[in-house]
Amino acid sequence: MTVDVATEIFEEHRPVLTGVAYRMLGRVADAEDVVQEAWLRWSAAAREDVREPRAFLVRITTRLAIDRLRHLQSRRETYPGAWLPEPVVTDFGPTPPDTAERAVLADSVSLAVLVVLESLSPLERAVFVLREAFGFPYAEIAAALDRTEAAVRQLAGRARRHVEERKPRYDVDPAERRDLTERFLAAASGGGIEQLLALLAPDVRLVSDGGGKAKAALRTIETADKVGRFLFTVAAGLDPDGEIRVMELNGGPAVVFFTGGKADTVFQIEVSQGVIQCAYIICNPDKLSGLPVE
Repeated sequence: MTVDVATEIFEEHRPVLTGVAYRMLGRVADAEDVVQEAWLRWSAAAREDVREPRAFLVRITTRLAIDRLRHLQSRRETYPGAWLPEPVVTDFGPTPPDTAERAVLADSVSLAVLVVLESLSPLERAVFVLREAFGFPYAEIAAALDRTEAAVRQLAGRARRHVEERKPRYDVDPAERRDLTERFLAAASGGGIEQLLALLAPDVRLVSDGGGKAKAALRTIETADKVGRFLFTVAAGLDPDGEIRVMELNGGPAVVFFTGGKADTVFQIEVSQGVIQCAYIICNPDKLSGLPVE
């Protein structure tokens, strides 16, 4: 197998490898590092002996991601305030999946699900991502993790129950979510506090991540009154000369504020029964540098 052919094969599978690594790690830079290391392993391997390149590459990427996740988990225990995943522009690769598959992929990369995945063990997370997000057969997952198929089925069941028990129940209608996102933007930028409060569920929650590098609430804020007033204060403090865009991030619409040509703050909501049930604010500059400026 020539170098050109090896490169072509790797690039064909890069979207899946990146998708697996990101869902495992929640950071684009970490995912890209893992995929780059997978390329180095692939380029140095005796590729003529590899009968199934996709399975080989997924196995390498998954094991590298597990190792990195174990290292990162101790660091996240001392993270200042809430930890949220790095927002990423939703991209399902060069071949868009059908509607049902797209919904599964979008859900698996949502902020709500990625936050829940943080509470899984690295092995459980790997099994969940490979099985639930990408539909890998149990036998293939077992080979990737060097476990028996029976053990993988047990891990999958435990991880699935854990996620289902902790995953909030939100509506996934993209049109409703975008409508509420745009109504929030209008209320926060030009309306009054009452107009903003009308969009919030009574028990709405707000989670913000500044990483100790930007102003953010260190604890989750709850109830419509407290969340509404916090959001109104945040909106009032934004640069009036900045740019505001609605972009699709992590499978849903998000409001992105740009200052000086760089993403400054990301705001995204989860919706249920026509009102905002949960809101996320990400303003840690380390997690926004990868967002496109154009």
